[in-house]
Amino acid sequence: MLHTPSGGARTGTAAGPESASMSIGAVLQALRAEFPEVTVSKIRFLEAEGLVEPARSPSGYRKFRAEDVERLAYVLRMQRDHYLPLKVIREHLEAGGEAAAQPPAPVVGPRDPEGPEAIPPAPVVRTGRKELLGLVGAEEWELAEWEEYGLLAPAEDGTYRLGEVTVARLVAELGRHGVEARHLRAVRATADRQLDLVEQLVAPLRRHPDQRTRERAESTADDLVDLSVRLYGAFVESAVQAAGTRGD
Repeated sequence: MLHTPSGGARTGTAAGPESASMSIGAVLQALRAEFPEVTVSKIRFLEAEGLVEPARSPSGYRKFRAEDVERLAYVLRMQRDHYLPLKVIREHLEAGGEAAAQPPAPVVGPRDPEGPEAIPPAPVVRTGRKELLGLVGAEEWELAEWEEYGLLAPAEDGTYRLGEVTVARLVAELGRHGVEARHLRAVRATADRQLDLVEQLVAPLRRHPDQRTRERAESTADDLVDLSVRLYGAFVESAVQAAGTRGD
């Protein structure tokens, strides 16, 4: 049985479908018990790849069900334990492999890291440089240029996190439309400044003497990041609409 963190109703209760839904921050809390390195960006990446399809509220918020969380846990487990690429995992799921496979272990809420049942950190799923180039269809010189302009960077061991893969894929797509890496420096700088703002806002929560308040800091930060991304998209759409209106 899936145990959801505070903010999401448990599966199997008398609550209706609406109250049983979970925000992306609550999903993050549930998954981090087994996958400490998972992030909101990674969840969004898996959604973009079609591995999970949460419902949406009228205002655009993601509404995850317990089944969505179990599916995400299954995908992450296949990556971590069997090093399977997402394409293979997707094909396995589409063929009904999730039901035929051994049922995934329950996803539980965060535990005390000092407790006797603490789960050791899971390995971080990373991608090599050659594999990254193949995934996004880019040349070595293009990746070098992206790194030169600070759009993405490898880890110390030369590998890339899933978030960097997403960045590389979007930068490559924009490049096919004539957008150069130098044009995107301002976008990256804006993202970094927004992240700094989020960190400033949640810093008091991280230092709070109450443990539950400290735990809520991560969920709050993730919600702020999600809202920031949506606001940026709304700004762009609003600007496009305004430009269309001026052209009439």
